[in-house]
Amino acid sequence: MDAFLSSTLAVAIAEIGDKTQLLTLFLVARFAQQRGAIVLGILLSTLINHGISAWLGGWLVDWIPEGWTSWIVGLSFIAVGLWVLIPDKDDEDESESLKYGAFVATCILFFIAEIGDKTQIATVILAARYEDMLLAVVAGTTLGMLLANVPVAYFGGALMRKVPLHWVRRSACGLFVLLGVLSLIHF
Repeated sequence: MDAFLSSTLAVAIAEIGDKTQLLTLFLVARFAQQRGAIVLGILLSTLINHGISAWLGGWLVDWIPEGWTSWIVGLSFIAVGLWVLIPDKDDEDESESLKYGAFVATCILFFIAEIGDKTQIATVILAARYEDMLLAVVAGTTLGMLLANVPVAYFGGALMRKVPLHWVRRSACGLFVLLGVLSLIHF
């Protein structure tokens, strides 16, 4: 349960103000009547992307010398925490993917947007931390992604204007730093 809850909370907070929320706003503006397809696209692309990331994190732990794992995982959490303080920009060229409709466009664009993103890196780190609970990590990070993006799909711009992003980024930073410190102490 610890792996699931940590993964859910870490990703849900880290995703607020992330480029995937900007992407969700864009997709809703483009496919306003297909919000369900957008949400299903977010779900499928996140399951695939974070599933691969969790497998990678679990695999990497087997190759890292045992004494180093806690240091690498702990310091990685702290680095991701500092990374979330940097605002994301929507810098993807989406036009080619849009011709396939809301579901396929969302799957493609979300998968691409998550490559190298802080939540993908966090998924790798969480999987390394909870190497025996990869399914809980994937379920948690996917739920966190949905918690952050589904409200945007349905309530869009009004919700984004009410969330104080500087506070959310600082909270996410604090959460990741706390996870890093706890990993260093209790690994």
